[in-house]
Amino acid sequence: MKIRTHSGAKKRVKITGKGKNMKFTFDKAAKRHLMVNKSKGQKRLTLTKASGSDYAALRKLLQR
Repeated sequence: MKIRTHSGAKKRVKITGKGKNMKFTFDKAAKRHLMVNKSKGQKRLTLTKASGSDYAALRKLLQR
């Protein structure tokens, strides 16, 4: 049986860097609608980096 990449993680998590510099970024919730009422800072802070404790799980889900 083939090992497959987790399709939910593939759609939500972006990989930046290669090798030891590999980082995972993802968007937080609340960025799809009602953006007029939110401040610039609030919109900007919706992109975040995954914490170090999540790296092993994300690497396993994304087969990296």
